[in-house]
Amino acid sequence: MVDSNSLDALIQALKRLPGVGIKSAQRMAFHLLQHDRAAAEALARALQAAVSCMKHCERCHTFTENTVCATCLDSRRDASTLCVVETPADQSALERTGAYRGLYFVLMGKLSPLDGIGPHDIGLKKLFDRAQDGTVQEVILATNFTAEGEATAHVISEALKARGLGVTRLARGVPAGSELEYVDLGTIAHALVDRR
Repeated sequence: MVDSNSLDALIQALKRLPGVGIKSAQRMAFHLLQHDRAAAEALARALQAAVSCMKHCERCHTFTENTVCATCLDSRRDASTLCVVETPADQSALERTGAYRGLYFVLMGKLSPLDGIGPHDIGLKKLFDRAQDGTVQEVILATNFTAEGEATAHVISEALKARGLGVTRLARGVPAGSELEYVDLGTIAHALVDRR
């Protein structure tokens, strides 16, 4: 192994990325330093710029360089629907479908008592205030279908229903183009229950 504190620091930094283990981090570090130093410098500049310029939108909590993001400022969006997602990546996935034209609220996480993440850590008060702005008629819960995502959706749903707001949950079921014999049993069971 090459002896270098800066190389070790680079490998440890890359290892913090999701899905990147020590071997992948080492391969990336060696590739950037050996074959593509220009890309390494561009990556460093882009990371520094993003860290210094990006902040949270005051209305929906997603990432933006401005006080309010472009989606919240878009007058063509349906302000009566508010879609709640866990992360900006989830918001981006929904946007790529082109099927949703309302507004968003990004939690930046999910409830996870085992990890010490409670309602205050994901900004539920801010969500409840936003949902009760007098314009929102429906809140669509698009949290992930994990145990934590389901618990988060349940807590939000109960709180918003108690405030008189309409709440719906993102549907789940058999993916388009799939064959039933290859779909997991939980998905098939939910598809049967939620059939229309």
